[in-house]
Amino acid sequence: MDILYQIRARQASFSAGEGRVARLILDNVAFAASASLDELAARAEVSSATLSRFARSIGCRDLRDLRLQLAQASGVGSRFLTPDPAPEQSAFFTQIVGDIESTLRQHLAGFEEERFAAAVTLLVQAKMVHAFGMGGCSSLCSEELQTRLVRLGYPIAASRDPVMMRLIAATLGPDQVIIACSLSGLTPELLDAITLARSYGSKILAITLPDSPLSQLADVVLPLQIAETNFIYKPTAARYGMLLTIDVLATELALNAPEDNQERLRRIKLALDDYRGAADGLPLGD
Repeated sequence: MDILYQIRARQASFSAGEGRVARLILDNVAFAASASLDELAARAEVSSATLSRFARSIGCRDLRDLRLQLAQASGVGSRFLTPDPAPEQSAFFTQIVGDIESTLRQHLAGFEEERFAAAVTLLVQAKMVHAFGMGGCSSLCSEELQTRLVRLGYPIAASRDPVMMRLIAATLGPDQVIIACSLSGLTPELLDAITLARSYGSKILAITLPDSPLSQLADVVLPLQIAETNFIYKPTAARYGMLLTIDVLATELALNAPEDNQERLRRIKLALDDYRGAADGLPLGD
């Protein structure tokens, strides 16, 4: 149960005493979760009977269940309960850029050449590469990998559908590689597909958090770093870390066979110019 939603949704129907309990909880979830029932009643200036009625009115079985639900609500994360206030528009433009720059520098400092070299070795030996990602940035980045690698001559397909990922995993073998993208490394459907692919000998390259369940399944890990701020209203800057990782990996792969890839890129430029016409400095289909 989302107890905070239940309280907010029922505020108009509460008695005066129940209303004071509701305001106390909504104003200070951390206190409400840690306080004893007597402390909660005293702070809200209500009786134990009023507290019991309040608990039942929001869908709790009893006062014990109320305490359990409050403890779970407080575990969501303080930045979503008491977020930083939004700055002035010009300030949050600067803050967004600053968070992106900070994330990029943080990831760059954590990059290890040996990991990228191992990733290149894995991919150049593969007969087929599959990029898996589920949800938000991870899905987009799996398709970004397809865009990056196909122009370098790699046979690669991206998938974000859990059933399709499972079907693909069941067909793989030791000469095929999955690049698994996940900002958390926790998505159950992705983990199931990777576990299945591993059972058939497929190699796994993971772009994810170190020490996550996904990283434990991978042959090679390109680690991400998460450093979220309390300004919860903007998109996560961590996705730029994943994009930077992909850009570095793609550049490493391109430089692994520079002459071959120069010719491939020249042919792509020729094909695009013939199709659309463009200035020389425009990107290659990005």
